[in-house]
Amino acid sequence: MQDNELMELTANVTTIIYRNEQNGYTVIELDDEDETTAVGIMPDVNVGEKVKLIGAYKPHSTYGMQMSVSAYEKSMPENIAGILSYLSSGSIKGIGPATASTLVKSFGSNTLKVLENDPQRVAKIKGISLKKATDISKQLRENTGIRELMLYLGEYEISPASAVKIYQSFGSNSISEIERNPYSLVNAQVGISFEKADMIASRLDFKSDEKVRVRAALAYVLTHNYQNGHTCLPRKKLVKTTADFLSLNEETVQLSLSEMIDDNSLIEYKIGDISYIFTQDMFSSESYIATRMKLMLRFPAVMIQDIDEHIKSIEKYNNIQYASMQKEAITQALSKGLLVLTGGPGTGKTTTLNAIIKILKDKGQKVLLCAPTGRAAQRMSSVTGEEAKTIHRLLEVAWNKNDIPEFKRNEKNMLKCDALIIDEVSMVDSKLFESVMRALPLGCRLILVGDSHQLPSVGAGNVLDDLISSEIIPVVQLTEIFRQSLESLIVTNAHKIVNGELPELNVRNKDFFFLGSNDRNSVTQTVIDLCVRRLPAAYGYDTYRDIQVLAPARKGELGVTELNRKLQSVINPKSSEKNELSVGRKILREGDKVMQIKNNYDLLWVKDDGETGEGVFNGEIGVIESINKKARIIKVRFDDKTASYDFDFAVDLDLSYATTVHKSQGNEFEAVIMPLLGGPPMLLYRNLLYTAVTRAKGLIIIVGNESTIEAMVNNNRKNKRYSGLKYFLWECDNEK
Repeated sequence: MQDNELMELTANVTTIIYRNEQNGYTVIELDDEDETTAVGIMPDVNVGEKVKLIGAYKPHSTYGMQMSVSAYEKSMPENIAGILSYLSSGSIKGIGPATASTLVKSFGSNTLKVLENDPQRVAKIKGISLKKATDISKQLRENTGIRELMLYLGEYEISPASAVKIYQSFGSNSISEIERNPYSLVNAQVGISFEKADMIASRLDFKSDEKVRVRAALAYVLTHNYQNGHTCLPRKKLVKTTADFLSLNEETVQLSLSEMIDDNSLIEYKIGDISYIFTQDMFSSESYIATRMKLMLRFPAVMIQDIDEHIKSIEKYNNIQYASMQKEAITQALSKGLLVLTGGPGTGKTTTLNAIIKILKDKGQKVLLCAPTGRAAQRMSSVTGEEAKTIHRLLEVAWNKNDIPEFKRNEKNMLKCDALIIDEVSMVDSKLFESVMRALPLGCRLILVGDSHQLPSVGAGNVLDDLISSEIIPVVQLTEIFRQSLESLIVTNAHKIVNGELPELNVRNKDFFFLGSNDRNSVTQTVIDLCVRRLPAAYGYDTYRDIQVLAPARKGELGVTELNRKLQSVINPKSSEKNELSVGRKILREGDKVMQIKNNYDLLWVKDDGETGEGVFNGEIGVIESINKKARIIKVRFDDKTASYDFDFAVDLDLSYATTVHKSQGNEFEAVIMPLLGGPPMLLYRNLLYTAVTRAKGLIIIVGNESTIEAMVNNNRKNKRYSGLKYFLWECDNEK
């Protein structure tokens, strides 16, 4: 028996060991001679049924050899003994052994047909009401429905797991709903791609200009652009993009868009002379944030008394003198109850924040701290001396019936605090910020800390920039660089870059170095040598823990993909003593430095102190400890916890000896190496360079040519983001 070789097995189900009612994942035992255990998406398989399974045998570290089921068919028992066993198993709610025996005596080999199709007849049996008989009939029809749905969708190469999600959305009417409108599958709950739905539609002879197709495409283009940071799109842009996508004329698309606006499927909102189109979900998010901000401005947290005296007391105790804007920030935070505190490196944000926290705690206030990523939360804890959590952990992430993450903390179960401080707010997208605002108690103080010159969030929205540019939210921007920070070229050059000035590149005795080269191969070799030999030798830096290569792009000779391949071959070369796994075009090997590239709320982890939990999030960096091919498990060490990955989730891990600047947000590294030698113009701009420089804690080395650096400094183009928050805030402000 070969691992991963597809086999076919027909047997009766003897036991349901486990079933996840949300996603249909089931573990069963069979009555074949090996008493096989089978696992997979089998939501309707029950004890006593005969099943034909297609799958591969795979070893499990705890349970031994199992069949991992790729597809299955089942047939209901036909003889009296099989029917009695099936009904006595408890698979049908409302039927136990005694009732099963009575039913089989009454209806014989036709029992299942009668139960499914003739509840009136079943209700004549003593002890079974019409309601109970109807419920039994419904259960049997549903079991048949999902089985038929899986067979139906199998023709379109749609997996059983997706079939379960479709059935959860549309129930026993799934097939008729698909045939009525295959584009109804393109939604967040089901997750079928537009291209797959389009293929189904073409087989069902839908026309290219069918209204349901155009309507689905409009919604798809809007939601697809969330990935580009947009929460909305100008109407003209949406129409043109959709028309090009469908190869239709714009008039046809305009007509469907107008209908969707009229029936409230999409929201039109006019800003100046331009109409913007939102999905209902995103319109609700940004308008809710604005409304909640308005409430905070109208009904602020209680003002802290004697602020000046508190400031003087802290200055005297710590033998320091706050700058005027630091005092202004402390005063605003403690008097108005809502503040955006922004500023670049070395301007005293942490010192200011610590003063705010101390005064609040001295006044008996409960203060909670959080940040978007684990690394950012850890750094926040280290500089404040207070516990800080990720936003997801603070809001207590959970899962709904569709296995979609939700937060236990919300309007009905608010956070218990007098003040909430969020760091690295530039990384927070609109949906996550909405969730924070929904969990914020009335009268709670909110302090948002971030650097407005950093790259915006990966998710849709432009929260920090919109809050600042609205000019109705209290903002204090720290600009004065403190004396000790002036000694750092990282700090002074970062400020030069923000101001459109070229950084100093010729100083050799500080923490910012430039190594000139116009040859790509030479740049690559220098980067590798710095990682492997020069920096560890000169500074004692650990290649894995302390050094990070940051590049603007993924593609190209100096892009992340190629740099990772070359760095891996030198830092962690192939070895007979190291297990490895091919995942697409990349090789993951024991000892590799990796990054989680999307949120996964299901991954189990264990901390050093024995604490367990779930969830590894986008941007977390770790090292592969082991790859167990028999158990199909990858163990990855992330700081103080170890997460276990099934091979199916390995696609969410990327090599991270090098990573993009975008993916580095929220992280800080002792040493950053940045290759800069030309590249795509859309990726060579000022705040990308600034973000990379400010990721370095102790040292940054840029390898490349001055002309690329100059081009980035001179290009102050920020990626345009369409969002509504600023305008909703203005609207709220006008209502006052």
